[in-house]
Amino acid sequence: MLSSISLMLATAVSGAILLVSTISAAAPIPSVRRPFNRIYAFGDSFTDTGNSRAGEGPAGFGHLSSFPYGMTYFRRPTNRYSDGRLTIDFVAQSMNLPFLPPYLSLRSTNGSNGTATDTYGVNFAVSGATSIKHAFFVKNNLMLDMTPHSIETELGWFDKYLETLGTNQKVSLFKDSLFWIGEIGVNDYAYIVGSNVSSDTIRELSIATYTRFLETLLKKGVKHMLVQGHPATGCLTLAMTLAGEDDRDNLGCVKSVNNQSYTHNLALQSKLKQLRIKYPNATIVYADYWNAYREVIKNPSTYGITEKFKACCGIGEPYNFQVFQTCGSATATACKHPSRYINWDGVHLTEGMYKVMADLFLGGKFTRPKFGYLLNKKLNRLG
Repeated sequence: MLSSISLMLATAVSGAILLVSTISAAAPIPSVRRPFNRIYAFGDSFTDTGNSRAGEGPAGFGHLSSFPYGMTYFRRPTNRYSDGRLTIDFVAQSMNLPFLPPYLSLRSTNGSNGTATDTYGVNFAVSGATSIKHAFFVKNNLMLDMTPHSIETELGWFDKYLETLGTNQKVSLFKDSLFWIGEIGVNDYAYIVGSNVSSDTIRELSIATYTRFLETLLKKGVKHMLVQGHPATGCLTLAMTLAGEDDRDNLGCVKSVNNQSYTHNLALQSKLKQLRIKYPNATIVYADYWNAYREVIKNPSTYGITEKFKACCGIGEPYNFQVFQTCGSATATACKHPSRYINWDGVHLTEGMYKVMADLFLGGKFTRPKFGYLLNKKLNRLG
């Protein structure tokens, strides 16, 4: 049974109204106009649609290709860290586009009998990815339980992808595509826990590297970009399990971790302001993941949520989570109604929560400027 997405995107186009709503299939619907011809996505496991497989990325979540991952929508594991679709999947559907193929699936199937196609865009996000280069973690002996991939890896994949395109294709790509930059950098902080490397050092290096990445895309000619900040990571099950009871904020989340994400996001927003001035022909939207997440924590019933902190899939008390018996392992089990939970496996979110985030971002309530402004800019250029 196909679930539906009722995201309404309305904007004026030469006096007419574009309305995209109630899209209920992965395949595009030819009769509905697409605001973007393609989407190119970057990020970590919150955005990865299959560049990772079981046994890759952080070992604590090594059962990615096992059931019950994918149980809600796809009815099978698809190497997404969720029970179903991610925010990027809902974004693609709302734009009347099919799900984005992971880049590595294109590499493995092009020239063969594979079915992956880049007609409507590509997803370069990979689970466990950091913002800072892998070499930094190697130098500081912080490689344990981490992926070698970083945002630099994803940019390298993108450059290789561009080499397969003609000049006119590249011009069209940058003019007609939405670049969705999912959150990335949370792993950088996670990998230094227990080390002598400070969070201030990680923030400075992460923001500097990330800014160079964004500027590289803008120099190439990207015109329409959405950049996600970090979510309220102190509200994730993993943080709640590991932190002491005395480290809580007014929402019941881990105060120190949320403060870390908040400070990171402030630094990121400052850099985005500078990039907007430097690249006035590009529209750069900031998606406020931190406040959007907190909105759900504050008003869970509004969004159909009954469990804010427990993981839907896992084992153990008090949060149904144990680091070495995570979702997909033999001892872990999944809840009957994932959509009532925020947390899926202790670090990643349920399809229901990802849909809420998509609604809040595309509806413009937690984006600056509003996502509708980006659509107007794109469609007015077409007009």
